[in-house]
Amino acid sequence: MFNQLNYKHLHYFWAVARAGSVTAAAQQLGMSAQTVSGQISRLEQQIGRALFTQQGRGLILTEAGRMALTYADRIFQLGEELQEMLADEQLDHTLRLSSGISDVLPKSIAYRLLKPALALPQRLRLQCTEGAFDQLLHELASHSLDLVLADRPAPAAGQQAMQSHLLARCPVMIFATPQLAARYQDGFPHSLQRAPLLLPSRDNVLRSQLEHWLDEQGIRVEIVGEFKDGALLQTFGEQGAGLFPVPAFSEDDITGGGKLRLLGRISGVEEHYYAITNRRKLQHKAVQAIIQQAETESS
Repeated sequence: MFNQLNYKHLHYFWAVARAGSVTAAAQQLGMSAQTVSGQISRLEQQIGRALFTQQGRGLILTEAGRMALTYADRIFQLGEELQEMLADEQLDHTLRLSSGISDVLPKSIAYRLLKPALALPQRLRLQCTEGAFDQLLHELASHSLDLVLADRPAPAAGQQAMQSHLLARCPVMIFATPQLAARYQDGFPHSLQRAPLLLPSRDNVLRSQLEHWLDEQGIRVEIVGEFKDGALLQTFGEQGAGLFPVPAFSEDDITGGGKLRLLGRISGVEEHYYAITNRRKLQHKAVQAIIQQAETESS
């Protein structure tokens, strides 16, 4: 078993890994290269693994070094955030909200869902982390996040520790560039027969709904692109790569810039958006504001 990690030694390692050499790191730290090198040697002795290997005149990270750097980045980034937070004169009067946003959620909708927290009279410090659904739930479970915004509720296995709140039901519409819209507008939705279509990837909840709707309508489209990232899908759509579905509360949310035209709304298909919270976090004022606003709008 390792002795307690010496964070000063870890900091010297981190500085060398980022600077690319002992000499450059020593200059940044205001120390001698010999001292820095000696401290890293002590760290390697403590953990029983080499962190660097010599390559020509330079140093490269070993596999253990790459792993150590990943953790060191997180440790010292958190340290910098802590220092910044404690230096804030308004610390005792600031409400902090750490929100995880599922990477399939449109950015405009994420803003709309978080807007009630931004409207609170108390000063708010919002931190948003975008990522995969499962990873965000892991961070929520470890209390690194206050809530997760997603297109699905927490899985049944996590319902004892987590609670899912339906925030909104959002219509799904088909958009295209003016040139494509002119070709496929008339007779929607049957005008979509053999039309070029951009779709979310198969792990997206919306994908199965869209495929079911197309089957019900007896429409066979030409799938010309599949995207995990909704913003990337829309970017390709704006460039005329194909027609594309977008969850939108208003047509103007998508067509406001004049680059796109609405072909039609997909009847019976909606995206559902949830706030997933740790049951212990329900007293958080910002979380309460988000949930209460959703309840008010649905009543």
